[in-house]
Amino acid sequence: MSPLAIIAICFVVLTIMGIPLFVAVGLTTAVAIYIIDIPYTLLAQTGYGSLTPFPLLTIPLFVLAGRLMEVGGMATRMIGIATNLVGAYRGSMGLVTVFACMLFAALSGSGPATTAAIGSVTVPAMKREGYDVPFAASITASAGALGSLIPPSNLLIIYGLVSETSIPRLFLAGVLPGFMVTVLLMITTYIIARRRGYGGDGDPFSWGPFLRAAWEGKWSIGAPVIILGGIYGGAFTPTEAAGVAVFYSLFVGLFIYRELTLKKIIDALRFTALLTGILILLTPTLAFGQLTAFYDVPSAVQEGITALTTNKYLVLLLIGIFYIFIGTFMESLAQIVLFTAVFLPLALSLGVDPVMFGIFTVITCEIGFLTPPLGANLTVAARISGISIERISVAVLPFIAAYIVGMLILIAFPDIATILPNWLYGPAL
Repeated sequence: MSPLAIIAICFVVLTIMGIPLFVAVGLTTAVAIYIIDIPYTLLAQTGYGSLTPFPLLTIPLFVLAGRLMEVGGMATRMIGIATNLVGAYRGSMGLVTVFACMLFAALSGSGPATTAAIGSVTVPAMKREGYDVPFAASITASAGALGSLIPPSNLLIIYGLVSETSIPRLFLAGVLPGFMVTVLLMITTYIIARRRGYGGDGDPFSWGPFLRAAWEGKWSIGAPVIILGGIYGGAFTPTEAAGVAVFYSLFVGLFIYRELTLKKIIDALRFTALLTGILILLTPTLAFGQLTAFYDVPSAVQEGITALTTNKYLVLLLIGIFYIFIGTFMESLAQIVLFTAVFLPLALSLGVDPVMFGIFTVITCEIGFLTPPLGANLTVAARISGISIERISVAVLPFIAAYIVGMLILIAFPDIATILPNWLYGPAL
């Protein structure tokens, strides 16, 4: 039996046994190191090196900022703006949920965090309006996944570090695809809500209530303007922007809205520690990714796929199908670290822009957020709505279809991702 087959069987068996992913990857890496007879110090060296890059600090800072904005009242005011902007139409509260998730995604950088922040307010509201609970939860879960696509995005930061791609370029590349997916989710929500007769009560849109809500929530809207404007304007790096976001959220929550308390700040720190603890996956997955070079896995994958087709659109479609399947049982962070080193060289050889490939990768990861048994967003939505993941998994299928349509549009028109970064920073070399 070949060494690669042994390693693959080892990983699959450990995963099926239910062993935590970072342990399964670590043990598989140890087996691979033993077979190839490399010193085990590789694990220790990679473990140290994986957690030292300065941009990695961006992830916990953005998560903390997003949580502080949630408990400090900024998320509630964003929902108020979205509610008054949408008005009373069929599916209006579902549309508000999608729109509010898009706004909050520009603050949190995390799909599960966005789901928790917006869903905790909008799911009970949709229940009161007579929405089917699984449908309400599925809207929140699917729209919350926008937190991983619309900048700042934790997954884009990880992809940037692994692929050595400019993080500001990746952030800007996520804007138009993020809007595109938002529109697709809103269309899906509206069609289903109209067929089932959800919503439609209350006052239609008028400028007065909207302007009052916008004025009250001006500090909330100011956050993404300052954060993203500072990055693209060259005032600060993404990591510095994350620090600014934490300071801004503390200032607004303590002195403007005055809803932050010491207990809420401590809870936000605890939430950040729990959510960013997943970064422990970086150590074994990066080591495993390095070993793929020793086993010449990228070349083997390239030869195998190009033997089937050399059409870059079909190749991207095959990679997308693989990513979606893997995302059902693997954390998105590990998925990006493990497979970027395998598939990016193939994509580059076919003329795919690395920035576009990063956006493509994150969209497939978002689908993974919505597929059981792992489905991080499904788990959060189930906790908020008080129903089982199984019921949400069925209701979320139309929204998964919307994400797949978005992925196909991106494959067909890759300039959607690259037009803004190329316009601002110039074409990539």
